[in-house]
Amino acid sequence: QVQLVESGGGLVQAGGSLRLSCVASGLTFSSYTLGWFRQAPGKEREFVAHRMWNSFTNYADSVKGRFTISRDNAKNTVYLQMNSLKPEDTAVYYCAAKVTGSSHYDHWGQGTQVTVSS
Repeated sequence: QVQLVESGGGLVQAGGSLRLSCVASGLTFSSYTLGWFRQAPGKEREFVAHRMWNSFTNYADSVKGRFTISRDNAKNTVYLQMNSLKPEDTAVYYCAAKVTGSSHYDHWGQGTQVTVSS
């Protein structure tokens, strides 16, 4: 079975930093694009960032310059370093995986809560 497990969420003051981790199992990690999404209360889930096995990255405009996605293929782990956090970053953050080049993310983690206070 495929499993994605996020960790690292919590409560932080505006301007602070957090690093989220996602450990994947049950898939060939290097063949997949790994991404991060988030969902705030009452809002649609939105794209945050993704990173392919060859280090190609993409970011949502709202987080560009503040967040950095990285991955360690040997450890089957993807990270999201979040700096200069704002209250509007408050959301449940989800790790997701898809075969590189496919149109759908079909494996999802359980989510980790990030709360940014002002």
